Amino acid sequence: MEIFTQPKIRNQEPLMKLLTALVFTSLSVTAFAQEGWRTLFNGKDLTGWKANAFPDSWAVVDGALRANATKESSHLFYVGERQEGMESFKDFELELEARSEPNSNGGIFIHTDFATRDAALHLAKGYEIQLNSSAKEKRKTGSLYAVVDLTASPVDESQWFNVRVTVRGQRITIHLNDKLVVDYTEPPNVTRPPERAGRKLNPAGGGIAFQAHDPRSVFYYRNVRVRTLSSATE
Repeated sequence: MEIFTQPKIRNQEPLMKLLTALVFTSLSVTAFAQEGWRTLFNGKDLTGWKANAFPDSWAVVDGALRANATKESSHLFYVGERQEGMESFKDFELELEARSEPNSNGGIFIHTDFATRDAALHLAKGYEIQLNSSAKEKRKTGSLYAVVDLTASPVDESQWFNVRVTVRGQRITIHLNDKLVVDYTEPPNVTRPPERAGRKLNPAGGGIAFQAHDPRSVFYYRNVRVRTLSSATE
């Protein structure tokens, strides 16, 4: 009687490592999708983004988005696949990593649009999350600019740090490296000084934009992602 035996595999370890890696990768991708996160910056080019002025202020360097104004300030808006306008976000969580060259100023805008309020092309609407490694600028990184200002930076801007901005209803929170630095709720019928009259949440939502502040300032951004939240209070 002929006896059949199963061929011996001399070394199964590489195969098992490969299978394990594939399983963990699949689980990670699935978990990421289930949490509702969307990647906004692909790390290769400016696909999905549009500058309101001086587009040469923006480039991709070593997988990061670089902001360095060539003339006046420039803002880069997330537009997605739209030919006109921008994508609007109302209740959301925005996460990214940032760092700067020394003595640099920058910012992240939310609930904003393309409208400007002066010849320097400052945005007329929305809130700014201040990013700043300049000693002369009093409003430090993490400030909700001109609304809740921090007098000391919670991070070293020369190193990559995590920024998380959450908008839910009228509440805005800012975390830096997972530390809560701003917790602000916009009062009903809030009024602002005339030069910042549009610094309010838009009931319909608004755009997300990065700022290239001036030719001497350089900020970098990477791992930019967002997810939509319900408007229910936390």
